[in-house]
Amino acid sequence: MFTAQDVAKLRAQTNAGMMDCKKALTETNGDFEKAAIWLREKGIAAAAKKQSRIASEGVVGSYIHMGGKIGVLIEVNCETDFVAKTDAFQQLVKDLAMQVAAANPKYVRREEVPAQELENEKEILRVQALNEGKPAQIIEKMVEGRVTKFYKDVCLLDQDFVKDSSKTVQEIINEATLTIGEKISVRRFVRYEMGEGLEKRNDNLAEEVAKQMAGK
Repeated sequence: MFTAQDVAKLRAQTNAGMMDCKKALTETNGDFEKAAIWLREKGIAAAAKKQSRIASEGVVGSYIHMGGKIGVLIEVNCETDFVAKTDAFQQLVKDLAMQVAAANPKYVRREEVPAQELENEKEILRVQALNEGKPAQIIEKMVEGRVTKFYKDVCLLDQDFVKDSSKTVQEIINEATLTIGEKISVRRFVRYEMGEGLEKRNDNLAEEVAKQMAGK
């Protein structure tokens, strides 16, 4: 087991995010040294050290699904105009735009989820757990675990990367940060789906895009 103090200590030592530190300690059964190694191996710690830099360059990338049924605009930032023009950065932006098209996130990161929306989701999860007959003393722990699944559904950085589901989008960005050598961040995106909100045939366009990304 580990404490909140352990998470804070690991965060201070590695500059990684709180949730990443918590995950590292969970994966290593609370072993502090192994958790630090786990973060380094994942590239989280090294990438996090670049997050204090200013990333004001970058590009607005776009992706239009075949037939014009889904369109995405996404702003991805880096530190220099030179990097913004490289093939590696341009490919990353394209992949991220396709990710938005396929997985349909609502937000870039967890911090953007409105507090009321999160509390509403937690209340739904509490009721579900109660209806399942779960003991009251473990319901909150269950809710926190299921909230993680909620974040994976609605937050781009938490989602499994469509091209490689063994990694999250954040891990893909971390890897690109290490390879390119500059801070990389997603600022915002907008996704349009043709006929959205109108009564129409139930085509699974997101699944179609995901299959295209996976080369199927």
